Amino acid sequence: MKSYVSIVLVLSALVATSLAASIDMPEIHTQSQLVGASASSAKGRDLSLIDPNAMAKGKPTPEEEKNAQFWYDLAHEEIAKRLELPQLDKRRAKNVIMFLGDGMSLSTVAAARIHKGQLKGNPGEEDSLSFEKFPYTGLSRTYCANAQVADSACTATAYLCGVKTNIVALGVTAAVNFNNCSGSEDPANRVESIAAWSQAAGKATGIVTTTTLTHASPSGAYAKTTNRFFESDTDILTYGEGQNDPATCTDIATQLITQSPGKNFDVMLGGGIGKFLPNTITDPFNKKGERSDGVNLLSRWQGLHPGGVLAYNRDQLLSVNASRITSLIGTFRSGVMSFHKLANAKEEPTLAEMTRKAIEVVSKDEDGYFLFVEGGLIDYGNHFNSPTHSLDETLQFEQAVAEALGMTDPEETLIVVTSDHAHPLTISGYPGRGTPILGLNQHDTDVNGVKYATLNYAVGTKQYLDEHGQRIDLTDQIGAEDFIHPSYIHGRIGVHAGEDVGIFATGPQSHLFSGMMQQSTIPHLMAYASCVGNGPTLCDNDED
Repeated sequence: MKSYVSIVLVLSALVATSLAASIDMPEIHTQSQLVGASASSAKGRDLSLIDPNAMAKGKPTPEEEKNAQFWYDLAHEEIAKRLELPQLDKRRAKNVIMFLGDGMSLSTVAAARIHKGQLKGNPGEEDSLSFEKFPYTGLSRTYCANAQVADSACTATAYLCGVKTNIVALGVTAAVNFNNCSGSEDPANRVESIAAWSQAAGKATGIVTTTTLTHASPSGAYAKTTNRFFESDTDILTYGEGQNDPATCTDIATQLITQSPGKNFDVMLGGGIGKFLPNTITDPFNKKGERSDGVNLLSRWQGLHPGGVLAYNRDQLLSVNASRITSLIGTFRSGVMSFHKLANAKEEPTLAEMTRKAIEVVSKDEDGYFLFVEGGLIDYGNHFNSPTHSLDETLQFEQAVAEALGMTDPEETLIVVTSDHAHPLTISGYPGRGTPILGLNQHDTDVNGVKYATLNYAVGTKQYLDEHGQRIDLTDQIGAEDFIHPSYIHGRIGVHAGEDVGIFATGPQSHLFSGMMQQSTIPHLMAYASCVGNGPTLCDNDED
């Protein structure tokens, strides 16, 4: 193990040295936009661009949908309908990899496909992303129990736990009201994820993300909380509106390290080291930890996993020999990781590199594995009205999918690619073949004869109007790396959209992912294919 001396981070002595200047992105969600405006909003929440305390309030939930069984029954009905068709595929999925493109609307997929082709010097429209070549596709309905347009928490509960819940909530039923900590701690209101189902079946499990390990999407695999923003004990005070106490409400980072199923994960790779460290410690990226309770959760993890390794830069991650460790945590930024275009390649691994290492770790388990992989910064790019970044992040995402395809056996590994929600990005007008997807539509103008961008958003920060409210010519601006694409409605930041998102599947039982389905049916289908959980499974047929 000598070669690992330089890899294992001495958790009790984190130093202030940073390998390079950190590229920090602001948190895009804040409480007030997500659950409803509140006069008592804490000042700390103003640092974010969308306030979660504005997102969930004043949104009613149908009474019958507050019960988890409502969603289980609906999923079982959707499975039964699919099983009425001829079942030619008898293969059981030993392994399941779920890829989640956060905010990857179908328009983002199409634009990224075109961008991929144009980077090759081709017109672009004829190209395909790796997962678009999968044999089966479907559509997912993304609304949540009390929201027509979802956030990444209620959706994560749907596609990982099989239950639709209220916006901002994670791993609990819609019976739990916003910021009701006691309700989220009540076992009667908690729901388990496919990661937990897989662990119960003896399988390895893990999460990979380009956001943070405690962000909404990966947290759906392990967390149970009334508020996705309770990532650390400090956050409970910031976002709890004076109703919640860290002593009685367990923060997400603590759940990941100390509770099942999180504490049993074999691999966890992403950003967000700050949520695990006390504010008396400076992390490897020269930032103070965020915890107020003085607890070093990474030290605690190391104590629970003596054969585990923690990496905090790309070289350390790539140097890990998966066969010689028991478990792995990689935290590559204080907060979310950097956009690929802005990342220091020596510091931050790509999503494909993290995916490869994660598969190396979990594939050691002879009983198989469940792995969740998120391209989380697609969403950030779209929120910032920057398709320059959202399309590049989508291409990074599809490369990670290709990496997984090349490492796994299609006869025993089910790979499912989907998104949690859409963004109101449009490909507009009648541009000719090969029109630069990130540029101006050269074939159409508005009523004043001014050309407009091919890609536009419904809501955002830039409308590009003159003093008379007329659109200006963007010829000299569009195409720059930092160009913010036009939007119709002036907002503080871009928002989500409520249309359906795509599902792409390959491997054992992938035919079941065809057609329209509730987002909450997705984990039940994966469980059916891999024979885990308490619902119907392929293995039930072996008992007949």
